[in-house]
Amino acid sequence: MDRDTSSRRPAAPAPPVARGTPTPPPAPAAAGARPVDIGYIDLLRGIVEDAAVGFAVLDTDLRYVYVNPHMARMTGLPAAAYLGRTQREVLPHIQRPDQVLLDVIRDGRPREAIVTGRTWVDSPYQVREWRCVYHRLVDSTGKVVGVAAVGLEISEPQQYVYELERAHRRLALLDAAASRIGTGTDVAGTCRELAEFVVPELADAAGVELSPPDTASARRAPTRLAAYATRPGLVTGLAALDARGELVGWPRGTGNRQNLAAGRIWQRNAITAAQWRSLIPRWPPARACLTARVHSVLLAPLVSDGRVLGILLLARAGDSGPFSNEDATVARELAARAARALDRAVRFEREHTMALELQRALLAEPGQLQQHAGVETTARYRPADDGSMIGGDWYDVLALPDGRTMLVIGDVMGHGVDAAVAMSHYRSTLRALALAGLSPRRILQHADRMVADSGFERVATCFLALGDSDVATLTYASAGHLPPVWLSPQGEIQLVPVPVGPPLGSGLGRYEQRVTPERGGVLLLYTDGLVERRGEDIDLGLARLTGLSLCPTDPLDKILDTVLAQLATGSEDDIALLAARAVRS
Repeated sequence: MDRDTSSRRPAAPAPPVARGTPTPPPAPAAAGARPVDIGYIDLLRGIVEDAAVGFAVLDTDLRYVYVNPHMARMTGLPAAAYLGRTQREVLPHIQRPDQVLLDVIRDGRPREAIVTGRTWVDSPYQVREWRCVYHRLVDSTGKVVGVAAVGLEISEPQQYVYELERAHRRLALLDAAASRIGTGTDVAGTCRELAEFVVPELADAAGVELSPPDTASARRAPTRLAAYATRPGLVTGLAALDARGELVGWPRGTGNRQNLAAGRIWQRNAITAAQWRSLIPRWPPARACLTARVHSVLLAPLVSDGRVLGILLLARAGDSGPFSNEDATVARELAARAARALDRAVRFEREHTMALELQRALLAEPGQLQQHAGVETTARYRPADDGSMIGGDWYDVLALPDGRTMLVIGDVMGHGVDAAVAMSHYRSTLRALALAGLSPRRILQHADRMVADSGFERVATCFLALGDSDVATLTYASAGHLPPVWLSPQGEIQLVPVPVGPPLGSGLGRYEQRVTPERGGVLLLYTDGLVERRGEDIDLGLARLTGLSLCPTDPLDKILDTVLAQLATGSEDDIALLAARAVRS
């Protein structure tokens, strides 16, 4: 994308004369002036005196020997101020095509050039431009005496072109923001994308400051810097943070804080050292801004649904131009678009934290799953590799009053808080039915009907087993869940054949159960994140699982760690694992 630099054109130094009332520069000393034969000028004077174009004649040293009245009016200097002087001396803010003129003098071939810059008179155009044509001048003896320059101002049509280009760049910038800001779901990443997006397109340095959580007004507390970016070689006060990572607060009661609290743009150009001290009470950051020659600041509030989420801070330094009203308009629109992405990230992060806390509260820690009525157990829960989504995977172990032990592994459809809440609901329902003394198939059947009748919309797969150490049997049933794995005492790994019924919550539950003798070894229950991969048949994942080399006499913790180390990499879903082994008394 082309960078819009027209609004950041370096400010030209003040001219040596007052605008509108120009006075000529001091005339050169008589001893240094070069006598010029200007006889040929009289022949042209009648033509060029009243011309509506700039006309000038320069000698071979590129010193003016004549300018017409139109050029004098156009530049704001009387014609006498030019004589015997170079363009550098009389028009220092105009780009000098000296080499073009020298080439014309050298070979006599006319040339054109576009000349840009500022003169000593006010202009409605952001940039003044002239299309100039240069011709070599030769006297009657064939001697080269100089060059004639004719300049037609094209500022007005060119200004229109510039405005169209700027409008195009603004639209392109805003369009690009939609695809480059908010690509992820984390707050820090969204802030970083925003700060890096506006540098150097709109500012030399940028920062994204966030309001404290659950703070809807910028008046209530200072913001903290979440991300910043600077153009190469620029060090600003944005990086001058205290140990807590908190940006120096914008003073309460000042116009900028009030504007931000109301959701308005705050802008200031040409900031002096004294103003920096008042804007940022802590002097070291202000001094850092001065050291980096930061002279202009624009603050745009990040507002979504009436809530001030934070601030987009833009700064310009050095030779960059001040912020214009056009810049403020672009910054306002960018901030509005970025605020929506940031709000989504904030909500997701809050929900993600809540879901994770709820899930951790409901899942027993591995150390708590040890031995229940002759059954040794341990478990693991591992979020997806990116950690962005918390699902409804769960495991549970419950010692029943009749001496049996219930083992459960389940997976609720979906992610987030709703899935975690659904998981809690299923877990509690299964526990209550198991405590009532029901068999596995009856537990699943009643749970399916209860959930369906309650209008709960999230279905779940589940495998449930009841171990009875008194008779050394294991009774199990499945509600659409993957079959468990049995690691035999001889080290063989086999899938346990299970009659599969519909998922819980469908209301269609008809479940079968199997009873097998307790044969020793280790029973491993898992959720689909362990074996499923996108674009791959599930049988390949199950084959990897049954192809593992595991020692049945190893501690259960070691067995689960080995399984995760070899199979969990690249998983796009959560993984829950539960291992159980009968303990001989």
